[in-house]
Amino acid sequence: MRKFKTPGTAALLAFEAAARHESFTHAARELFLTESAVSRQIATLETQLGVRLFVRAKQRVVLTRAGRLYGTQVRRTLEQLDRDTLSIMAHGSGGGSLELAVLPTFASEWLIPRMKDFDDRHPDVRVNMGVHTDLFTFDETHFEAAIHFGQPTWPGTSSDYLFGEEVVPVCKPSILKGPVRTAADLLTYPLLHSTTRPSAWAQWFAEQRVDDHRALQGVRYELHTMLIAGAAAGLGIALVPKFFVEGQLATLGLTIPFDVKSVAESAYYLVYPTELTHGQPLSVFREWLLDQAKAYRPTYRPDYRPA
Repeated sequence: MRKFKTPGTAALLAFEAAARHESFTHAARELFLTESAVSRQIATLETQLGVRLFVRAKQRVVLTRAGRLYGTQVRRTLEQLDRDTLSIMAHGSGGGSLELAVLPTFASEWLIPRMKDFDDRHPDVRVNMGVHTDLFTFDETHFEAAIHFGQPTWPGTSSDYLFGEEVVPVCKPSILKGPVRTAADLLTYPLLHSTTRPSAWAQWFAEQRVDDHRALQGVRYELHTMLIAGAAAGLGIALVPKFFVEGQLATLGLTIPFDVKSVAESAYYLVYPTELTHGQPLSVFREWLLDQAKAYRPTYRPDYRPA
């Protein structure tokens, strides 16, 4: 029979709080304990580990190198335990939960407005969303699936094609000095760029047979919502997915100064670890999401044929 050397939960909670604040006083206040109680828990933990976690200097404590490393590990473990506990509590109702990594603007403009339909169909399944814009390793995070924009080349995952996107330039009508007759005319205005898609404007101009270094110049924003807000504020012309602004141009006070069909090479995918056995939450969400995405495929990628 295996014997675990894991310290008690009370000691780990006291240490995590003290390590995060580097203060026994703040940890005691957070945990509704006395400072001496926190000190005793940590002293017991140090004895059990045979390692000094804090250096005590006058009226303050400072983490040792080992303490800092252990603090990160303990915090991650406690957070995972908390997620697992909440997940198993959800299973008690016959449903469950899915931890989904999302792209912020895609989630706010497309996914979340449709979630009421999912909730009505699957009231016992909770879909928790967190923002993650870069590729990551699933075994190093709590996420079980992700919405990804790019190519289906995420290592160690399976992917389902959702749909591609058409991109359009948008701006406030008042910044235009006259009719925009060619794509090159846009280069006379400030261009607003996405930091996650830094070459988007250059690719768009290349499709219009325009090669100009000005296509790479201009301020950069991390989120498409920021790009749209910048355009609405009259700061310049933003290149954004059409479905983010479609039907809202008048409300946002925006116009499309040069409307030409431009479909990005990349697309949206649902990705999830290949090697894991997936439960009901992911299965029902995947089925629902693929059904929702069908309506967008003819518009954005009519020639697409799943492999």
